[in-house]
Amino acid sequence: MPDVLSAPLVVEFPFTRSLGPVQSAFLTGLRERTVLGVRTDDGTVLVPPVEYDPVTANELGDLVEVAPTGTVTTWAWNPSPRRDQPLDTPFAWVLVRLDGAGTALLHVLDAPGPDAVRTGMRVRIRWAATRTGAITDIACFEPYEGEPDPTEPAPHSGEFTDPVTGVVAPARLDYVHTPGRAQSAYIKALEERRTVGERCPACRKVYVPPRGACPTCGVATAEQVEVGPRGTVTTFCIVNIKAKNLDIEVPYVYAHIALDGADLALHGRIAGIPYDQVRMGLRVEPVWSEGARHVDHYRPTGEPDADYDTYKELV
Repeated sequence: MPDVLSAPLVVEFPFTRSLGPVQSAFLTGLRERTVLGVRTDDGTVLVPPVEYDPVTANELGDLVEVAPTGTVTTWAWNPSPRRDQPLDTPFAWVLVRLDGAGTALLHVLDAPGPDAVRTGMRVRIRWAATRTGAITDIACFEPYEGEPDPTEPAPHSGEFTDPVTGVVAPARLDYVHTPGRAQSAYIKALEERRTVGERCPACRKVYVPPRGACPTCGVATAEQVEVGPRGTVTTFCIVNIKAKNLDIEVPYVYAHIALDGADLALHGRIAGIPYDQVRMGLRVEPVWSEGARHVDHYRPTGEPDADYDTYKELV
């Protein structure tokens, strides 16, 4: 039995979004060391502000400025900060109701330990030295001895020079993936430039990549079957947007390929043919890069196209 593999993996997607007038004013205000909220139909001041009343769904735009000081409403201690968190030393996650606001803002509190944090404690904003128009312009909150500010929030136009109109929100997941016995064997076979699947003992279908169980019958699979290396394009798409850190020029074709002998199509890139000539039924073969542990792409074999009836169940 082959050793079961494992590897650290990262899924990362930087999401870019545009801002409406309310969110634009809020983030631009942070850049200018100004905290803005929005007043709802019943007079509640929401911080952070939203564009629509959560009760009536009416559009909101009555911006007001609140104080940079506030009160902790609840908290949780974080003893082990992770990558890209606001502070690299232990801190408290806190909900802070800023003076003049009716709701609480989530951020972090710089405190020497959990014994120094309590619900009801007074805090104030510590501004970042360099501000760009993001929630991180608030570096953190810090303890503050002052009393709550009774002043009514002042109206604000929300107008600033060079307003922030969009943000990039990086989403990232770090995890360790263990493919299991079946997929470990599949990966090890790829190192030998072979493709193996597993046959279901009940329906006799061969699944590639193998999953260790038949998705149709629900029974365990163990019998290895070598398939391919040639196959048939069952369906495909043309990619026109270049992916970050992927050195492939657009447009290119990504396809589902039914390898000969397999009852499940896998996916792969098609090259060696103009993108607008790729078609269903195209016969292809794998191309391996020097020293690579997987197929780089598939190219046409020059054979006649496969008849639709031979792969229609795999589309």
